[in-house]
Amino acid sequence: MSEGWTVAIVTCSDKGAKGERPDTSGEVIRDYVTGRGMAVRGHRVVPDERDQIEAALVYYCDVERVDLVLTTGGTGLGPRDVTPEATLTVVERLVPGIPERMRAATAAVTPTAILSRSVAGIRGQTLIVNLPGNPKGVQECLEAVGDVLPHALGVLSGRVRDHGPVHHRHEESKR
Repeated sequence: MSEGWTVAIVTCSDKGAKGERPDTSGEVIRDYVTGRGMAVRGHRVVPDERDQIEAALVYYCDVERVDLVLTTGGTGLGPRDVTPEATLTVVERLVPGIPERMRAATAAVTPTAILSRSVAGIRGQTLIVNLPGNPKGVQECLEAVGDVLPHALGVLSGRVRDHGPVHHRHEESKR
């Protein structure tokens, strides 16, 4: 990942918010992004409550104006897993390829990864990506999409305007 990007981490966990569980997944995210030259500008642990998740996302996008918000937790099938719904409420546009790639990559190792309901989207000039709550899953998902995040952030911020050469299969097949 390129240097200079700012990140916020939002951990969605009832037990974490009560101090009953360490935020191991949040630390995995912190280690991953700082190891790639990104600066963590905020880290909140919130309970699995839509309004609190939404408020944290809006704050980091609209007030702190970070480049990337990574959430962890609340993406499963449980009744308290509402992170995707909170994210869908606050984003303006979806980026479906990011969670698709994460699910495909992690399902090769853990078949139940296909049950993840993670979403990714844009609010203003901030990219929001939902990650699972499991530290191993967080690491695997970050490794699956880490190579495309700098480009995504560059395009979103306007720093990258050239997307490189475009090859059209149809045109090449005519040659």
